[in-house]
Amino acid sequence: MNKPPFSISNYMLSKTISITEKLGRITSYNSLKRMPTLRRNNKIKSIHSSLVIEANSLSLNQVRDVIAGKQVIGPQKEIQEVKNAFQAYNMIKDFDGYSEKDLLKAHETLLYLIEEDAGKYRDHGEGVFNGEKIIFVAPPANMVPSLMCDLFDWLKNDNDTHVLIKSCVFHYEFVFIHPFGDGNGRVVRLWQNVLLTKWDPLFEYIPLESQIQKYQAEYYQTISLCHSEGRSDKFVEFMLRMIDEVLDEVIENVSKEATNISEQVNRLLDIMEPDIPLSANEIMRRLGIKSKETLRNTYLTPAIENGLIKMTIPDKPNSKNQRYVK
Repeated sequence: MNKPPFSISNYMLSKTISITEKLGRITSYNSLKRMPTLRRNNKIKSIHSSLVIEANSLSLNQVRDVIAGKQVIGPQKEIQEVKNAFQAYNMIKDFDGYSEKDLLKAHETLLYLIEEDAGKYRDHGEGVFNGEKIIFVAPPANMVPSLMCDLFDWLKNDNDTHVLIKSCVFHYEFVFIHPFGDGNGRVVRLWQNVLLTKWDPLFEYIPLESQIQKYQAEYYQTISLCHSEGRSDKFVEFMLRMIDEVLDEVIENVSKEATNISEQVNRLLDIMEPDIPLSANEIMRRLGIKSKETLRNTYLTPAIENGLIKMTIPDKPNSKNQRYVK
């Protein structure tokens, strides 16, 4: 196993502790599971920000409309990028973060109908230019398969490094190898999400990409500095700071959302099991209430309006066969 060059600093350890503590605070707010609107908005922010970093010109509202299936006027390539990214981000829990085969599948999904070599490593040289001056030359194409194999081998077998740090090291090493002809940034930002979600499911709904977009210049400067130093320490510290800071924003939003969910709605959610439809009478029995008007006004209506439960027959709300499902 070839370990990538990096050292664990006290700063990395302190950020790892801070991030873990903040994740615990989000969970204490009944987590994001009861906040479908916030979860969806965070996912759309992630997709929009990752594409903006790659020069996609669609606005956040346009991205939201594409995802909703609405007609959007704009470059077809950019619209397709949104559709592909939405599909890929919906597959986060299905991907195995430690599988090279799944990484290639992610690239194929993100570059579908955009690049002919979607899902394949590059077969040509790559470099980064500043005007006409080349500032970085990626490893030769014939080295890419072995370099990626070594990177995944380390990722799978290093049991001593915390996954928060490992995901950041992987991010940098992937950028250095530059394994694809196009879509490297989109893939690696998605893949860091995949790795972190495997460790803590909350990460599926944490818009890390939006934080990177805010500090896009520093993101690239830090990558360039690490290229010069030949190790990823500075980048790992930068990314841990990004994760730590975006969690502050998520905590604030979760706190606001939590205040909109009443104690009664939380009680309703507690007595319901996912995907098991219940009649109004069964819900009343479980809650220990006898008034259908109280059930409707205090429990069901606010839960439906917040997207927390659904009616099985939404076009016939008063049907005797109506059931409610979480």
